[in-house]
Amino acid sequence: MLLRHCHCSRCRKEGGAAFATGALVQPAQFHFAKGEELVGLYEYPPDGRRAFCRVCGSKAPLVLLGGTIALVPAGLLDDDPDVRPALHMFVGPKAPWWEIEDGLPQFPEWVPGFEPTDAE
Repeated sequence: MLLRHCHCSRCRKEGGAAFATGALVQPAQFHFAKGEELVGLYEYPPDGRRAFCRVCGSKAPLVLLGGTIALVPAGLLDDDPDVRPALHMFVGPKAPWWEIEDGLPQFPEWVPGFEPTDAE
């Protein structure tokens, strides 16, 4: 599991905050305990999508990058995942009013190895 902070404009606007924190996990390590049928998808051009609960509107987990990774919004976790944020991504378009001062690695865009593919 990789816990990361994303500063892209879509994550900022979707969450109404300076960044969104989420866990990247292998799809085999993730499953819905219940409620998967309540998840809706919002698609935006050219190739983006977000998952949300159709009952309350909360963010929901989503499989990305051609099925190679699952993103679980950290705010959904009830228990301590025993990992801490490891990096910041998309710091190129980060909010100009937010200073990153935690010393974690920063990537201007995608983290190497997690770039989108044509299968997305």
